[in-house]
Amino acid sequence: MNSDTRHKSHVLFDGPDRAVARAMMKAAGFTDEDMAKPQVGVAHCWIGTMPCNLNHRDLARRVMEGIRAAGGTPVEINTVAINDGITTGTEGMKTSLVSRELIADSVELVARGHMLDAIVTISGCDKTIPAMAMVLGRLDIPGLTLYGGSIASGRCHRPNRMFGDRKLTIQDAYEAIGAFNAGRIDADEFKDVEDHSCPAAGACGGQFTANTMATAYEMMGISPMGFNDVPALHPSKVDVAFECGRQVMELLRQGITPRSLVTRRSFENAITGVMATGGSTNAVLHLLATAHDFGIELALEDFDRISRRTPVVADMRPWGTYTAPEMFEAGGMPVVGKRLVQAGLLHPDEKTVSGRTLGEEIARAEETPGQDVIKPFGEALKPEGGLAILRGTLAPGGCVIKVSGQKKAVHRGPARVFDTEEEAFHAIKGGRIQPGDVMVLRYEGPIGGPGMREMQLVTGALQGAGLGDTVALITDGRFSGASRGFVIGHIVPEAAERGPIAALKDGDTIVIDVENRRLDMDLSDEEIAKRLAGWKAPAPRYTSGVLAKYARLVSNASVGAVTDIPR
Repeated sequence: MNSDTRHKSHVLFDGPDRAVARAMMKAAGFTDEDMAKPQVGVAHCWIGTMPCNLNHRDLARRVMEGIRAAGGTPVEINTVAINDGITTGTEGMKTSLVSRELIADSVELVARGHMLDAIVTISGCDKTIPAMAMVLGRLDIPGLTLYGGSIASGRCHRPNRMFGDRKLTIQDAYEAIGAFNAGRIDADEFKDVEDHSCPAAGACGGQFTANTMATAYEMMGISPMGFNDVPALHPSKVDVAFECGRQVMELLRQGITPRSLVTRRSFENAITGVMATGGSTNAVLHLLATAHDFGIELALEDFDRISRRTPVVADMRPWGTYTAPEMFEAGGMPVVGKRLVQAGLLHPDEKTVSGRTLGEEIARAEETPGQDVIKPFGEALKPEGGLAILRGTLAPGGCVIKVSGQKKAVHRGPARVFDTEEEAFHAIKGGRIQPGDVMVLRYEGPIGGPGMREMQLVTGALQGAGLGDTVALITDGRFSGASRGFVIGHIVPEAAERGPIAALKDGDTIVIDVENRRLDMDLSDEEIAKRLAGWKAPAPRYTSGVLAKYARLVSNASVGAVTDIPR
């Protein structure tokens, strides 16, 4: 281990030949004393376009105070972010997954260019969280990642209505759209949900993608256990931020880097945490990408294998009862870990950024007496995990279904085929989708979209219209962590790569069999081949700029939709 605390920055600042660098740093407010100390990046995603990251400047300030107190010089880095909820259902959503790569690339570039000795990354919204973890694997300098925390739940001001007695999250705003369009709620209730579902700063408040990834990285060991659980505006959030600054300096002094901590077993711990909490389908995409940047082999089958053995013990929205702040009050991810260790489902000897093993961290768990969020194993909500991997004639390269809270195991029905999310949404809004249908949303994959949009506007509309239990939906795009229902995403190969989903026509029979892990169309191999032989690729939707570049570079969803694997 390299314990030289200025192992990179000394090249930038030491000696007569580096006078220009020092002069420019002095213009930015740094002193000779500052430059003689380790340079520690504090990368965050503050942006004025969303609530998810609004507390990042405050958290960064406290992280920097912790770094200074422990003998380092903090260097603040700011990068971009895209909000999925705001952009959903529009062309803007195509930028969301693209931003994951851009965020990781931008922080990596600054850290390499300015030769930082260590780094703390702060994230909030869905794509910033994996991006800020991926960059730790790329740089492999001492570092850790901190999640800005969940938003509080809201409340309607008019009780005794469809949404009146719920703890509101952004999921309810989506479903209120479908309910309003179907005539199930009036304009006053619709406005009430809109006005109160997002009350303040913080990321979406269920076990949606943000909280799924934040808790997964605690289980992986690159976020201090329990720190990510603390809600955005909880008084102790700034305290854990200060502690992150102190901890990164300890990692630097010991020469401990992310790749020296994280192993394949660490990733298995993260996946187990996702399955036990009924987490987002996006976890598959993001953990595959993170493993790629850590140089660790991970495959779709690893998710299915771990899901088969891991019961769901956390009763969380979107399919369950409770919100992320309530899980924190119950004891948070350490209590989930306690259940999993007791059942022998974790690797407790894996290292974490705190200097303690995962098992030692979990042993410190404090469970709130009488809490009902995290169940004992004897009262598990499902005997297997929240996600499953399917293959078949429609998805020979794999796809993902969320089965948390899902009782149905088989669906057979006619295809209703749409080439854009907008067409599908208007079909639901116009009452053209019937119970038993299988909605097919294609040309929304990483290449075809480009950008693999989330279909949350469509899944929310199905739920709001009362069709969530009777209509299935399959796509080569993906879903929000707030989605629920019988929905399948990440189909590989995607339609734009001449995948079998491109051969489907209205009325074709589709068969979904979760137990046998199959997604098939009731067509002969000869008919599929005949249809695909006549298939013509649609013209690219973008021919220049960032989205065109992404479409040329991105890999398929089954390897994480990363942009540095040759296609």
